[in-house]
Amino acid sequence: MRKSVQGEEVMEQSVGALVTQAARKFGDKTALIVDGKTWSFRQLDQLSSALAGSLRARGVGKDSVVALYSPNCAQWVIAYYAVMKLGAVVSPLNLMLTASEAAYAIRDCKAVAVLGTLGKLVPLRNEMGAARVKLVSFTGGGAEIENFSDLLESEPGAVFPVEGIGIDDLSTIGYTSGTTGHPKGAMLSHRSILLNTAMTSTFHVRTEHDVVVSALPCSHVYGNIVMNSAIACGMTLVLHAVFDAKAILSSIEKYRATLFEGVPTMYLYLLSSPELGEYDVSSLTRCTVGGQTMSAYKMKEVESRLGVPLLELWGMTELGGLGATHPLYGPRRHGSIGVPLPFMQARIASLESREGALPAGEVGELQMKGPLAMQGYFGQPEATSEAIDRDGWLRTGDLAYVDDDGFIFVVDRLKDMVITGGFNIYPAELERVLCEHPAVAMAAVVGIPDETKGELAKAFVVLKSHAEADVEGLLEFCRQRLAAYKVPRLIEVVDDLPKTSSGKILRRALREKVAADSQPS
Repeated sequence: MRKSVQGEEVMEQSVGALVTQAARKFGDKTALIVDGKTWSFRQLDQLSSALAGSLRARGVGKDSVVALYSPNCAQWVIAYYAVMKLGAVVSPLNLMLTASEAAYAIRDCKAVAVLGTLGKLVPLRNEMGAARVKLVSFTGGGAEIENFSDLLESEPGAVFPVEGIGIDDLSTIGYTSGTTGHPKGAMLSHRSILLNTAMTSTFHVRTEHDVVVSALPCSHVYGNIVMNSAIACGMTLVLHAVFDAKAILSSIEKYRATLFEGVPTMYLYLLSSPELGEYDVSSLTRCTVGGQTMSAYKMKEVESRLGVPLLELWGMTELGGLGATHPLYGPRRHGSIGVPLPFMQARIASLESREGALPAGEVGELQMKGPLAMQGYFGQPEATSEAIDRDGWLRTGDLAYVDDDGFIFVVDRLKDMVITGGFNIYPAELERVLCEHPAVAMAAVVGIPDETKGELAKAFVVLKSHAEADVEGLLEFCRQRLAAYKVPRLIEVVDDLPKTSSGKILRRALREKVAADSQPS
């Protein structure tokens, strides 16, 4: 935020200006902590401007696309704001992408440069072949790869952000997970990112007195908003490259964190951690959870163990972050994603017509409309028309309903719904019930083919440390709590579940496992 001439708070014109204004306001206050090393707001601003100057000298200018391809680190944060200060466009790549998948996205968005770790860039260089782009490594240089540290030389007289960046200019091309076919690049304006940051910060009451611990990837929209809100509000961000329960608890205690943000699996790991009671987490004032549905039972357990409210939120790449959440001060409903962010509209549309608004209590597709929504999919007008209707409503692909008070409840992903014998089964509902079993740490449910019923529900269950449970006992637990057609027909106890880089359970990988297991040997 910055002050206008009249003294009113107005939104910045560009994402890159967030760090510049934060440096002016918060100066030498610690902005970022990674592996025990600290950076102040002033340092992040100076380093990102220095990098912006070097990138400009190498031909990166307004509207150029630059991809970032690395785990969480200070260099990622610096590079992000450097690109934004140039009026260029950031394409944050999922760390789990293979070299060939990353190369597809880089070619698709016509990126002119890629900044990341050497271990990612070397395979990418080989994959790109003759169609190479400028490569800059955060972790030392190599053949045809520049060293990031060599680019941190200020350009004399340069002022960043550059002039001429419009709030509705393209800021980000964020690629979807690509569960079917190739991923699509969602185009997001500076307005989308800035407004999402401002409204999220307002709802959660984020201030300069906060210290936030996060292992959410900065390349993911949830982690990106965590990072941007920390910078915008003057918070201290303690950033982890990977989630480790003990390391997270240690950071909360050491830095007296007031806020932890994560996906449901992170909280489930914390609840299962024998070290949870050994660390002082009394500094926490609230936590947020998003990315997937979480059972009300587990949410209450988190709140009881951590002693703070757990604010559920919901978002997607096509919104540049959150679309709905609970306010810190106000009513909350466990199991609900809350209410739409200010300036956004939400409706539950019929699955048949995909239009109109269903009455409270009826399940349909959640749709969103407003300034947070993407401009479209890069270079894919047909996919854009399919995702956004003529009135501007964005199809989310989530099944949901609203209650009489306007709270939104996500039932499941439309593509994950299991249809057995003509009945709709929502895997998330089965997962919530299984997670209420005292021996269960995590659960995931997918549909498997069946000649008679069409599909059957199969559950994969991870037990808590040292806990015991047999399959028949788990099935009986479900029978007591679910209609007969909803009870999973198969349960498999596994050591762990496949997850995305942000920690969300990857049902697609489980479906692929089922398909592979069913193949004749």
